[in-house]
Amino acid sequence: MRDIYQDVTDKIVTALDQGVVPWIKPWSSSGSTYIGHHPYPINAITRRPYSGINLPLLWAEARLQGFTQDRWLTFNQAKKTGGHIRKGEHSTLAVLYKPMEREEQTESGQPVLDENGQPKVAHFGILRTHFLFNIEQTEGLEMLNDTLLETEQSNTFQSNSVAEELLLNSGARIVHRPADEAFYHPIRDLIQLPTKAQFHDEGGYYATALHELTHWTGHHSRLQREGVTSSYPFGSPGYALEELIAEMGAAFLCAYAGIQGELRHEGYIDSWLSLLRADKRAIFRASGQARSASEYVLNLDQQLKQAVLDDSLCMSDGA
Repeated sequence: MRDIYQDVTDKIVTALDQGVVPWIKPWSSSGSTYIGHHPYPINAITRRPYSGINLPLLWAEARLQGFTQDRWLTFNQAKKTGGHIRKGEHSTLAVLYKPMEREEQTESGQPVLDENGQPKVAHFGILRTHFLFNIEQTEGLEMLNDTLLETEQSNTFQSNSVAEELLLNSGARIVHRPADEAFYHPIRDLIQLPTKAQFHDEGGYYATALHELTHWTGHHSRLQREGVTSSYPFGSPGYALEELIAEMGAAFLCAYAGIQGELRHEGYIDSWLSLLRADKRAIFRASGQARSASEYVLNLDQQLKQAVLDDSLCMSDGA
């Protein structure tokens, strides 16, 4: 039986070995990344976005192969749509996760009850591999191509409204100081960033800010992530895992905001490689916790926007 955890970890390790950070979105805000208004890789036929561990897997392959499209499909989907995969093309590993649940039972087959007398339910998932091809590996599917949009370049800092709202609506305490450090301080529950003018571009600023905001989600009053609530020394597996979570969480949020993020700390690559080689499940834990962190930030943003909308409706009803 194939070891899916090892297969995925090997893919990530291979990408890191080649200097490709697979959780960094490999496209700028131009192009077809936003077909169907999805900032993540999508299925070219169903338009459904991929998620979880499939994000770094597909992003990594796109960067390694030089693909400019973020649309993927299976061999059979290409055939059913009237096209085909070009001869000699190789597929990309993806993972299908199916959540399952079942009632817990004792060794004698009796249901295990909780404190309310209700049967306890165990939640678990089944992993299955499937294989995808990028739309650029196909022929006969020209009808699926979309016109690429050009974006204007500017030398001035242009705020990204989506990212600014994520930072503001999170409620995180963020201070900007003309310094060379960016960090999250768990005891003070404070994010410190250099001034925007110190960054070479907007992508670098927002990738850094959202990296620290991902750390912020791990506070004991929020997601209680061990990498934040515990004190791990620099270079330790626990420290490396938390930095991996923060990098992936920032990449997911940058993708949502349509930002070309960059790796903040290239020096972490060695520690990540050591972590992933020693633990084949580490990348799954990191991507899962990064997804939880990014969803936490997105939910805060949506909750505040909904509250503002409700208030405005109440005021209009009372007028």
